Amino acid sequence: MASAFSHAFLALALGKAPQHSLFTWPVLFLGIACSIVPDLDVIGFSFGIQYGGLWGHRGITHSLFFAILLSALLTGVWYRQKSTAAQVRLFFYLFLCTASHGVLDALTDGGLGVAFFSPFDTNRYFFSARPVAVSPIGISAFFSEDAFRVLASEVKWIWLPTVAWFFIICGLQHRRSTQSAVKQAPGD
Repeated sequence: MASAFSHAFLALALGKAPQHSLFTWPVLFLGIACSIVPDLDVIGFSFGIQYGGLWGHRGITHSLFFAILLSALLTGVWYRQKSTAAQVRLFFYLFLCTASHGVLDALTDGGLGVAFFSPFDTNRYFFSARPVAVSPIGISAFFSEDAFRVLASEVKWIWLPTVAWFFIICGLQHRRSTQSAVKQAPGD
């Protein structure tokens, strides 16, 4: 898996890029939580749940189905007083944050693949390019001599592309708002 740091970083970038007043810090923190929640499936190891099972690590909690359900539930419960347009934006933000977890994990060089289509298809998938060093499972395992190698890999393959994408989106938004302001300015 990618580390919780990288999952959270991507969720933060997804929320800050739109530069919309809807994306307050509480919303961003919820997006960060959604990006990390899929890894709660590791609790199953303590209960004898097999890694490759439906409820195992990278199973149903890493699926697009789970991302839809979690996003719909959170949007319906916490944001039901918002307009429909706001709810749709929030749903898609939370969905992208949750779904991004499986996407990042499918880029790693270890473990089993991701059950993107669970429970309908329990096959595990990786992307053909898997440049991200897999992070060990568990906090104590992460803080080992291997942690630097994992973080360096994540900085190179997740953080730097995310920062580049973020600045491109912000630049395009700035350009669009500048052009819009010029068009609306009164003529000379």
